[in-house]
Amino acid sequence: MAKEKKQPRPKAEPPKGFRDYFGAEVTERADMLARIAEVYRAHGFDPLETSAVETVEALGKFLPDVDRPNEGVFAWQEDDDGKWLALRYDMTAPLARVAAQFRNDLPAPYRRYTMGPVWRNEKPGPGRFRQFYQCDADTVGAPSVAADAEICGMLADALEAVGIDRGDYIVRVNNRKVLNGVMEVAGVLDPSDPTKFEAERGTVLRAIDKFDKFGEAGVRALMGKGRMDESGDFTKGAGLTDEQADIVMGFMEAKRDTGAATAARLRELVGGSALGLEGVDELETIAALLESQGYGPDRIVIDPSVVRGLGYYTGPVFEAELTFEILDEKGRARQFGSVAGGGRYDDLVKRFTGQAVPATGVSIGVDRLLAALRAKGRLEGRMAGPVVVTVMDRERMGDYMAMASELRAAGIRAEVYLGNPKNFGNQLKYADKRESPVAIIQGADEAERGVLQIKDLILGAKIAASASVEEWKSQPAQFEVSRGDLVAKVQELLARYAG
Repeated sequence: MAKEKKQPRPKAEPPKGFRDYFGAEVTERADMLARIAEVYRAHGFDPLETSAVETVEALGKFLPDVDRPNEGVFAWQEDDDGKWLALRYDMTAPLARVAAQFRNDLPAPYRRYTMGPVWRNEKPGPGRFRQFYQCDADTVGAPSVAADAEICGMLADALEAVGIDRGDYIVRVNNRKVLNGVMEVAGVLDPSDPTKFEAERGTVLRAIDKFDKFGEAGVRALMGKGRMDESGDFTKGAGLTDEQADIVMGFMEAKRDTGAATAARLRELVGGSALGLEGVDELETIAALLESQGYGPDRIVIDPSVVRGLGYYTGPVFEAELTFEILDEKGRARQFGSVAGGGRYDDLVKRFTGQAVPATGVSIGVDRLLAALRAKGRLEGRMAGPVVVTVMDRERMGDYMAMASELRAAGIRAEVYLGNPKNFGNQLKYADKRESPVAIIQGADEAERGVLQIKDLILGAKIAASASVEEWKSQPAQFEVSRGDLVAKVQELLARYAG
């Protein structure tokens, strides 16, 4: 009889492209999202949580950089009805479904914000994961570009609320209608037949959206015959002539010193295109509305180089870029770059209702923004641990738990050591690993005298690292207090380090 094969043990690792988040990362994200939520609520936006799973039919063709419904998502087919389901790849498609499903119950316009994970079935790479957090705010049902202006101003407020200084960011605004007007002039858009040259326009959009990555030569190659990367992979281009590419590149380089000068240059580029002229008018209106609220060009600026690669944008598009420098993995200085983007997508809800429903919104890349705050020194990437009440006598566990309970009632994180108390040194090692600021110690002798020992672990670590014997004696890291003074003395110690 053949010997049964032993089942191999599973590897203790997450799937490729996924990761785990620990203590400080989770806490810092929650704090940042709470600050952003305060800004959104102040502007009248309500929270919404949608299902993590949508039907592929509801997601539609608006997937990132692709045209096939099941491409780019984690999808599976149901056994009972044969329907395809998928994890949401962004927060906008679920909103479109909600806006259509509850259109008779929701206020119009409907302002909502949402925060949570999304999933992309794409090839992972350094800093690129298949699951990541997004933080979105959208207005559905407002045709006026005042809604777009409000989103842009709110985005600037949110960045400042989480700790990005004015001068360290810029919100750049453009309009797809202007770009379409330029494409009309270039001969790759026919107003009488919008489906004509659709593939070519998609390639052009994706090309100029990667201007920062590929540079002018790379973008021109993608507009023409195509581009071969360093690995030898060839990407087919849009097939534009050099003259057509010149017109589109002129649009990319239209930014001038003032918004008025930029708008004037854009009017020249769109020529007689009615759609293009409408887009320039909208940009001027947005600039005027923002200026009236105090959002000057130091915070929000018209910039034709912003195009946003997704195909569902129909009007204004915007992007928040952090302008301070960081060092890359090779030690080279570079700007941090984009942390948020969005725009108007008036046709997305129409897929469900058959009626035009105007909508605009923005999405903040949570992980990117957290990384930026760490780069600026606004986040330490560490979390202060709880006060640890050590256990000297097993039979007095109730006393130790009472101490922790008193500390928690005063708003102080506290826990009782629940490992094996036999080796007291291990308890202090545990407190160090928890990054605890304070340890509480009370043996039978202290309990009899109505006192306890408070060990300042932060000071103790500093003394152990560099202090002389004299400094050790003058600043003892452990001192005795009355049992009744436990809470007051711990509060005093924590306040010293918080200040």
